[in-house]
Amino acid sequence: MQATDFRGLYGIIHTPAKAGAQALTAKNTVDLDETERLLNQLISDGVSGLIILGTTGECATLSAADYRAFVDCAISTVAGRVPLVVGATAMGGHEAAERLDFAQAQGADCAMLGLPMWQPCTSDMAVRFYTEVSAAFPRLPIMIYANARAFRFSFPTDFWGRVARSAPTVTSVKASQPTNLAENIAATEGRVHFMPSDMVVTKFQAIAPDATTSCWATAAAMGPEPSRALIDAILAQDAGRTALLAERLAWANAPLGPMLSNAELFASYNIQVEKTRIAEAGYSVPGPCRPPYDVFPEEYAEASRECGRRWKLLREEVAAMKETAL
Repeated sequence: MQATDFRGLYGIIHTPAKAGAQALTAKNTVDLDETERLLNQLISDGVSGLIILGTTGECATLSAADYRAFVDCAISTVAGRVPLVVGATAMGGHEAAERLDFAQAQGADCAMLGLPMWQPCTSDMAVRFYTEVSAAFPRLPIMIYANARAFRFSFPTDFWGRVARSAPTVTSVKASQPTNLAENIAATEGRVHFMPSDMVVTKFQAIAPDATTSCWATAAAMGPEPSRALIDAILAQDAGRTALLAERLAWANAPLGPMLSNAELFASYNIQVEKTRIAEAGYSVPGPCRPPYDVFPEEYAEASRECGRRWKLLREEVAAMKETAL
């Protein structure tokens, strides 16, 4: 997959958990039946691609056996119908390489890879890491997971320029904010696609309209229709519809505003927020959070449930808009 191949909505999913998965000694925690059902439903409902095993996917908390079972199920279920990006982030380089090797062998279209997570990397370390990954896996496209808070690395413009020159398999970025977006695109000479979330895609569009061809959404696991409608409106250059849908997505996500505005707070409860709102929306069954991220204060849980309830209503709004258009 090259930078120009990314188009439309990429749904990010949780890793469905069986009852009891919150126990520290639990094994075989992945609900493979729900995994298969959810992936098929998302494809049926029009996602352009899928991303698994990021933060919401609990990449950091899965055992090696659960990781392999989930990846094998996801790849066999998707079966090439849409591009599938498989997360492979790990605590260190050797474990990341094992995950990359498995994902490639199973047939992943692309791998999402953050930096190793124990010590924060310098720019030289970060560039070298992706350079070595590119050399070791020359046929596996890489999406860099550019979460500055999680990886304690700022992903400066100089980093992007160096990676674009030394790691040719890096063709995309899961991005969260439009900071230095124009400069970063220029530094990579257009060879790397910066993919925003549905919550900030209009900000990316304002800065780089020609390069904003896709977005990712963890909200897709609550039902992908609103996020898909937004990126479709952007691609159709329908400014009025884009503005309307962006406003309605902002309304649906508003209960999370106090958490989203506090980076440290949101980072502590990221998985819990996502799985709680997903469960409330009723589109999929995420199951419990795996330890140690199974603690969630009620005030934040209720805000997340309200977000899920609003998303369910928004799906109905979008369906009505579609019927009116027809």
